[in-house]
Amino acid sequence: MSISEDSQTLNITNPGRYWTGFLLRVFSWLMVSLTLLFLVNNYLIFWRGWPGLWNFFAHQEWFGFSPLRTPLNEENQMLGWIQTIVLILIIILNLLYVIKTTKKQLSEDARILSGFAAYLTRSFFWAVFIVGCFDIVISFLRVEDFLEPLFGDVIAVELGRSVFRGTYIHYPLVILSFVIAYFVRGLGFTWLALLVVVAEFQIVISRFVYSYEQAFMGDLVRMWYAALFLFASSYALVTEGHVRVDVLYSRFKLRTKAISNALGCLLLGVPLCWVILLTGMWFKGSSLNSPLLSFEVYQQGFGMYTKYLMVGYLIVFAVCMLVQFMGYFLKCTAELLGEEIEEEPQFQENT
Repeated sequence: MSISEDSQTLNITNPGRYWTGFLLRVFSWLMVSLTLLFLVNNYLIFWRGWPGLWNFFAHQEWFGFSPLRTPLNEENQMLGWIQTIVLILIIILNLLYVIKTTKKQLSEDARILSGFAAYLTRSFFWAVFIVGCFDIVISFLRVEDFLEPLFGDVIAVELGRSVFRGTYIHYPLVILSFVIAYFVRGLGFTWLALLVVVAEFQIVISRFVYSYEQAFMGDLVRMWYAALFLFASSYALVTEGHVRVDVLYSRFKLRTKAISNALGCLLLGVPLCWVILLTGMWFKGSSLNSPLLSFEVYQQGFGMYTKYLMVGYLIVFAVCMLVQFMGYFLKCTAELLGEEIEEEPQFQENT
């Protein structure tokens, strides 16, 4: 009898276990889906001027919200309805998915979420690598006054504006990176360590051999090092790479370890990710939204125009960690429910 067939038999004979697994799967998928929906809504509200759910609820005076001082116009009411309907659809689709896949074990969903976290991490590796290479070339050409002869006066001026460079250079490259990451799985963020060394080495050579140094050279090191530090967190989580202040954990039994890890994900890990997202993106002037909206850059002169992207690293960190926390949570609860966990290398597609 296969694992899935055995699981189905146990679910029939043990309805308590079935409903526990069902609720855990619904909760985990809803948490991930609502996180992604939060990011989409944040873009629509602050970049596209949509009203947002809170303003729409206040306009309708639902759930005890005080009415808005200025009621929404008809267009914003329609956009508010769209956002509300999408929220309801997300909840329904998650329920339908879990209902339609009742034969799936928690450990299978855990592998899916870990794979998704790996894809996100790999995509953003390609993004920081490609954007870093393009931006440092543009910055070098700008410092040495090569932009005008190569691209003309108009483009040279526009490439000196962070809004233009971010909108028409950086963001298209980020989208391209997601496509590359889908097809190329052999190169991951672990290569960023080598890239940081190479970037630092070229500073040493240019400074002490050729007496040449520019601000953008140090910016590239900071950009790649920050990505390495933050993007690697979800990988380190699942491979036990984080340093534990271990007083009791190593002496725990496997079941106690699973309980400890599941509670840690649920009570510490996921709330931390939501605190980062909510405090940094709740308002237009919040610590993460403000630099992204203004395409904030360094003030030291002709450096790279990637400071606003580095602020976005915290969003990447929070989202990747949250997805991985939910995958790890499902894996631990699967062990507690007695599922047979297939041992396989985690994040194998990312190494």
